[in-house]
Amino acid sequence: MPANRNALVRYHTIDKCLQNRYRKWTLTDLIDACSDALYEYEGIDKPVGRRTIQTDIQLMRSDKLGYNAPIIVEDKKYYTYEEENYSITNSPLTNNDLSNMAEAVEILKQFKGFSQFEEISDSVKKLEDKIYSTREKRPPIVEFEKNENLKGLNYLDTIYQAINKQQVLSITYQSFTAKKAQVFSFHPYLLKEYRNRWFVLGYREEKQPDYTIALDRIVALETNTEKYVRSEGFNPQNYYNNVIGVTVNKGVPVQKVRLLVKKISAPYLLTKPIHHSQKVIGENEIGTLVSLDLIPNLELEQVILSYGGNIIVQSPAKLKKHILKKLNKALEGYDLEIGENKK
Repeated sequence: MPANRNALVRYHTIDKCLQNRYRKWTLTDLIDACSDALYEYEGIDKPVGRRTIQTDIQLMRSDKLGYNAPIIVEDKKYYTYEEENYSITNSPLTNNDLSNMAEAVEILKQFKGFSQFEEISDSVKKLEDKIYSTREKRPPIVEFEKNENLKGLNYLDTIYQAINKQQVLSITYQSFTAKKAQVFSFHPYLLKEYRNRWFVLGYREEKQPDYTIALDRIVALETNTEKYVRSEGFNPQNYYNNVIGVTVNKGVPVQKVRLLVKKISAPYLLTKPIHHSQKVIGENEIGTLVSLDLIPNLELEQVILSYGGNIIVQSPAKLKKHILKKLNKALEGYDLEIGENKK
C-alpha cells in the first residue's frame, strides 16, 4: 500500500535532517522536525508520536519502501546516515513508481503543441526515456548534458520552498576566493541555472540588495524567522535579461556589442544565438556581422573566447581591449611552454 502524504512528509523530513551532518540529531529532534513539517505543509497542529518516528526509521531502513536507508545510531543517541552522500531521493525507482510516472508522462504529452508545454518538453523527454530504459534494462537512447559531481543540488528544494513561502535563509557560504566560510541571512528571490550550475538571486543586506550566490559554494543552510525583505520595484524575472549568465555589473549600461563571426563559425552562432537580442546586421568576405544588446561581463568574454580566433569583437572598444589582452596572455603561456620544451 503506498505511503500516505503525512508519512511522505515525515520520511522526507527525516531524510533532510540526516543529510545535515553539521548537526547531531536525537530522536526528540527528529520528532520536533517532523511535527513542524506536518504543521507547515499539512496544517496538522499535533505532535508526532515517538513510536511513529521509530516505525518510520525502521521502514526507511527496510526494503519495503525501496529505500534501504543506512540509518545508524552513534553514541547510542544520535541518528545519522552511515553513507555521507546518501538520500532517499537517490533511491532506485520501484515498479509502482515507474507505472505512476509513465501515466504522468502520458498526461503531460497530451499538452504537446501548446505554448505552455515548450518550457517542460525537455523534462518530459528525460523522464520518459528514464522510465523506459529502467523498465527494459536498456541503455538510454537520449543523452542529456549533466554533471554527476555537481554540489549543492540537495539545496534546490529548500530554496525553492523558501522563495515560494517568502522565508529567510541562514546560509553558510564560502566563495572560491574566501579563506573561510561566512554565515549570513539571505532573502531568496529567483533560482537560475547556467551551464549546469545553479544560482540563487536574492537580498543579502542593504548594501547588496541584489546578490547572486552559487549553490555549489553553499556549505549549509536552513530557514530562520527573520522578516522577509523584498526590494521595492525590483523584478527578478527581468534581472538577467541583458546579460549572459549570472554576472550583472552594477552601473554598467546596456551596450551595442558587435561581433564579426568568421564563415567557419557563423552557422553555429546563427543556429544557436548567444543571446535573445542577437541580430544579423551584415556580411562580408570574412564572415557575418551580428549585434547584441548586452551588459558586458565575464560570461560574455568566456563565450567569445570559446570561439578562439573565429569571433572578432568590433565594439565596444573596452570589450575588444579585454578580449585582445586575454588572447595575448594565452599566447604568452604557449610561448613559455614551447621555450621550456626546447631546453
